[in-house]
Amino acid sequence: MPPLIRRRIQLLKGLPATSTVEENSAAGVLVYSFNVTVSPLASGGVAILPTIVNSNPLTEAFDIESNGGLEYRVVTTGNPVLDYETMPKSFDLQIFVEDTNGRTDLNVLTIQVTDKNEHPVFRGNIAIQTVTIYMLEGIPPGRIYQVDAADPENAKLKYSLLPATLPFLIRESGDIFSTKEFDYEKDPHCYFLNVTVTDPGGLNSTKTVNIYIINTNDERPYFTTKQRIYRIPEEQNLGTIVANITAKDPDDEDSPSRLFYSIQSSDRYFSINPATGVLQVTGRIDRDALPLRLHPNLSLIVRVEDSPSSGHASEMGITIIIDDINDNPPECNPSAFRKEANENTAPGTLLVDLRNYCKDIDVDPSNNQFSFTGLSGFGSNNFALESTVSGRLVMTGTIDLESPANPGVEVYTLTVRVQDIAHPNYSNIIYIYIRIKPVNEFFPVFSNLSYVFSVSEITKAGSSIGRVHAIDKDWPANVITYSIVAGAGTRDYTNIFWISPTKGDVRILAGLDYETTQKHIFTVQASDQEKSTTASVTVNVLEVNDEEPVCSPNFFSLQIPVSLAVGTNINGFRIECQDRDSDPRSFRYFINEGNKNSHFIFSPSAGSNTSRLILASRFDYESGLDTNWIYSLRVHITDDNLVSARDKTTHSIKTGTVTLSIRVIPNPTTVTTTTPGFTVVTKRENLYSPSAWYVPFVITLGSLLLLGLLGYLGLLLLTRLRTRCPPAGRAPL
Repeated sequence: MPPLIRRRIQLLKGLPATSTVEENSAAGVLVYSFNVTVSPLASGGVAILPTIVNSNPLTEAFDIESNGGLEYRVVTTGNPVLDYETMPKSFDLQIFVEDTNGRTDLNVLTIQVTDKNEHPVFRGNIAIQTVTIYMLEGIPPGRIYQVDAADPENAKLKYSLLPATLPFLIRESGDIFSTKEFDYEKDPHCYFLNVTVTDPGGLNSTKTVNIYIINTNDERPYFTTKQRIYRIPEEQNLGTIVANITAKDPDDEDSPSRLFYSIQSSDRYFSINPATGVLQVTGRIDRDALPLRLHPNLSLIVRVEDSPSSGHASEMGITIIIDDINDNPPECNPSAFRKEANENTAPGTLLVDLRNYCKDIDVDPSNNQFSFTGLSGFGSNNFALESTVSGRLVMTGTIDLESPANPGVEVYTLTVRVQDIAHPNYSNIIYIYIRIKPVNEFFPVFSNLSYVFSVSEITKAGSSIGRVHAIDKDWPANVITYSIVAGAGTRDYTNIFWISPTKGDVRILAGLDYETTQKHIFTVQASDQEKSTTASVTVNVLEVNDEEPVCSPNFFSLQIPVSLAVGTNINGFRIECQDRDSDPRSFRYFINEGNKNSHFIFSPSAGSNTSRLILASRFDYESGLDTNWIYSLRVHITDDNLVSARDKTTHSIKTGTVTLSIRVIPNPTTVTTTTPGFTVVTKRENLYSPSAWYVPFVITLGSLLLLGLLGYLGLLLLTRLRTRCPPAGRAPL
């Protein structure tokens, strides 16, 4: 069966058709209305709404909107805006519609764009902004700007300016001309022109042109500050304002002038702010120092310019007078004085005239006057200032250093204030040290008229045996020097005694011998370098125990069996002792070293010059109590048996020594044993031998000669020190 051929049914009522629309129409402007008719079979109505499926030429300037039911209208979209002069003047729109029964219709709507008289249009800068024109004063009349405008319909345009009274005109070409030469100082500084362009239909457009007259630099600035002389005190803080220099530029009329200030003359004290003209202190200004001390007037040349370069300028001279202020305290050189006066100096005696040493460097006489006040210090009641002006310090009383009322001061520390008379009364303190020189009025006095010292005969050479002491009533006490002036010698020695020159300590220079001399008498002297006195010294020599016990034998080796009975005199050994200065009953015997487990004793242990070695306890090697097979015994023999316990701490006790080596022999057995090895130590001791009498003699003689030489060198050194150094306590301040 052949396919069914569908006929196009006219569904679009009112189409095809032609309609018009005015250019520049806004969006939504009605162009044309039409209806859609559907067949009775299309119960559902329209399946595809009326749609512009094509346009010639192609455009999106139109659209179809529903007007309710099946009524529709064609409207402008406003994008793009229709323009008669630049766009096509006619558009063919193909409109398609389809109902629910499948019937379609396609028809054409022709739209013709009609022309509309539009406002003229400015072009160039004036079209997008307000044009601003700057004119220099003094320029001759002439063209200043070209206005560019056009009419969309290409009609001839007419230009005009408002207000018409202003000195400007505009020609048919749009050129704006000035009609006069402007003077900034006389004419207005700005003009506002309304430029209007009109087409033949009477439509117009208006823009504004702003014209500013620019001032040119044709005048010299002048100073408005009339003051030429300024006075400031010295020592102003940096940054202190001295003057505010002002000037005016006629070119600036009533507006603030933009001027530049400078100091032409060389100056280290001041600077000027280049923008404000403020003159400030930039360096220390000391009126009391050169050159201001002689020339206190400072001259400056101030220059003002209306341009940093190649501008107009004026200059003005000003004078700044520096006034002196009281800014320096009185100064004294030296600031500390050291003076001396003998004790008992008469009142009224001049010590120092302070005015000769003090001055104030301030220039103005009213600022450099000063006075002396405030004398103070411990003991200042002994001194006084004659007047506050003179500065003369004198004694007011008598100072006796030995007087009980004297405070014990040898150097008085005084202070005096030297102070400005003018405000703010600057001041300084002067220190005055016054040393009261003592006068030697009294002889030294020994604490005793005579001295007695008792000295053991065994006292070593160089030992101190006593001290003498003298005092001097002078205050401060003079340094006393002690010396031996008579005696102190023996048959063998010129000086057997020595005295410390400074301490009075008496020492022996050689050994004393009771058997030779029991008493020594000599004279000592105390001297303060000017006055001296003497005293007698007696030295009693005391006999002492100075010999050690000598025992025989002093070394012995013994052997004993291990089974020796307790209480046995070992090998019948005994020692016999002698002491040339002790009773035979004065000996005591004790084993000091090596008697481990106390196997050995001496009997008797005291009261005899002989004693036997006894076994005190048996040996016990089996239990391990004893381990030594050889005993080295160190036996001490002292001569203090007859000395009471109370006197033993002070009595001279001598000790002799005997060394014994005892070997214990083990019992013989059937088992071969190794006998412990042992070493026999032989110790030698220096014991006195009558045949060697010359050894101590030579040693003693050499020691005495050496001590004598050292004493002689010491005396030479002391004599030299006395001649080169002042006595202690009298050193100058």
